[in-house]
Amino acid sequence: MANRKFVFLINPVAGTSSKKTLPGLIASMAGAYSIPFSILPTVESGDYHFVKQQIRENGVSDVIICGGDGTINTVVQSLRHTGVNFGIVPLGSGNGLALSAGIPLQSARALRVAFNGEAALVDGFHINHSFACMLCGLGFDAQVAHDFAKQESRGLLTYAGQSLKNYFRAKPYPFSVDLGKTHFSTEAYFISIANSNQFGNRITIAPKASLTDGLLDIVVVRKMNKAKLPFSLLHQIAGGNPVSSPDSLARSGIIYLQADQFTISNPALAPLHIDGDPGETEAEFRIKVIPACFRLIQPRVKGS
Repeated sequence: MANRKFVFLINPVAGTSSKKTLPGLIASMAGAYSIPFSILPTVESGDYHFVKQQIRENGVSDVIICGGDGTINTVVQSLRHTGVNFGIVPLGSGNGLALSAGIPLQSARALRVAFNGEAALVDGFHINHSFACMLCGLGFDAQVAHDFAKQESRGLLTYAGQSLKNYFRAKPYPFSVDLGKTHFSTEAYFISIANSNQFGNRITIAPKASLTDGLLDIVVVRKMNKAKLPFSLLHQIAGGNPVSSPDSLARSGIIYLQADQFTISNPALAPLHIDGDPGETEAEFRIKVIPACFRLIQPRVKGS
């Protein structure tokens, strides 16, 4: 713990749980570990120059993000070049990155990981000029993210309601995917680009994805009978679909690929989300992994 100094960034509107007791819990646990700390609110603009100043002037070593995946995205994007360790106290609706990294959802246990865990480099990725930590998507799931962002109430029930509403009116979009040696065009309900294995809420849309393998997992859920769609998705979530081979693309209901960079053409301007937050769509996306992008504090492996 020597020479460590923490900044805790709390998103006051993340998720549905109250944040009133969190500052006291942080103060109690930081005191027990004798770690200097400060607590600051997150900012909607994503401009964390004031945290950079603390890092430079006060020797801050760790930034602990108390919020959801969208908050993590903006903080990491702003501060990843400073060399700090990032921790997570998951407070969002999905908490995909925390779940993928094995960070507990209960705040006291997540704080214990922040104090006692091990920081290791994990990947991120670029989608055009935007940054993503764990997941972005085009189509159905992005429309859910756009509609969810407009709701006054947050949380899993609201998200599930928006998902159900969009399921019945979902339409496929035309896409072309170019991985260099592999190229195909198709109609699809959605495409997920995953650095972590999580959709959020323990739904593993890309079961083989890893935060540290230097690859992105691409899941293309093609146009199919709506009655068949839930079963195909459950099969994917359960890990039943292997990574697709080039000769299986034409007959696969769900195409599952891995690559470090690729291009997606989006002529119908299917909606976009990045780490669960609505994004501005474009007619073409160039996507590239950023290996060893930032240091994430994770639970120690037993025996290490």
